Order: sequence, then structure tokens, then C-alpha cells
Amino acid sequence: MKPADAIKLIEKAINGTAPQHWADLGCGNGTFTRALASLLPEGSKVIAIDKERQNLPDFIQADFINDDLQLGPMDGILMANSLHFVKDKLKLIANLNPPKLLIVEYDTTRSNPWVPYPVSYPNLAQLAAEMGYDAVRLATQSSKFGGTMYSALLRRQTLFD
Repeated sequence: MKPADAIKLIEKAINGTAPQHWADLGCGNGTFTRALASLLPEGSKVIAIDKERQNLPDFIQADFINDDLQLGPMDGILMANSLHFVKDKLKLIANLNPPKLLIVEYDTTRSNPWVPYPVSYPNLAQLAAEMGYDAVRLATQSSKFGGTMYSALLRRQTLFD
């Protein structure tokens, strides 16, 4: 994916002028890590996390599904093409408990070797509601692998929204 395409998928999720602290779970080569970092206010930090060693600043080599990450307070967590590797999505999100969860996924319910546990947008919205999050679809884009990709922002519901 081109950096400009990654930015288009996630840019509507980023606001504010104060520095923010985010994590990118399953960062891969860092396309979305860099896109997110380019959109955040000056002084912000993005911790990139992946099982495979990546050449990125603020990188942690870890399995975000099975390892206890101890990330500390976060403004948000990005999961770009990584939530579909998580079988128990409820458990992972409950353990992370982020105020914001920015998701980029394939809008499908069909599993395959590259997307073992797919999460279509309707399924994500239902999951979000069960977890006490509001879900908003931000953007869609055709995938070079066929079908459609979407981005969505999940925000923890509060009494004062």
C-alpha cells in the first residue's frame, strides 16, 4: 500500500493539538505506523509492535496477542490489517482497554490463509457495541487483493459524549 493511501484511510481519526501516545499493533513494515506518525501533533509518539523485527523508531518485538505488553496509558491503538489474526477479539480489546481503537481491515466474512479471522465492518460495529465502544466507519478503499478495505474508529462510550 502506498503511504498516501494509508493516510487517506486513517486521517479522519486524528484530531487535537496536544501530543498523543499511540501503539501500532502488528505494524509490519511500518506503512501505517509512519502514516499515523505523520498525522499526529508534534511531540507525539507511536510505539510500533510486531512479532518480526522491524527497522522502526520506538519498536518493540512482541506478539501482541499473547504477550503482556505493559504499554502504559495510551491515547489510542492502531490495528491495521492485524485484527484479523486475533481469534478472541473481545478478550484482546478488553485486555488493552484503549480509549480509541483505529482499525483498518478487509470488509469480508470469508476466512483464508492471510485473513484467518475476518472482521467485516458490521461485525466490528457489533463487537464494539458489546464492548462499550461507539464505532464509526471512516473510509473505504479497493484492495489490490480483491474486495474492499475499510477503516473505522472505535471510541469508548462515556456518559458525557
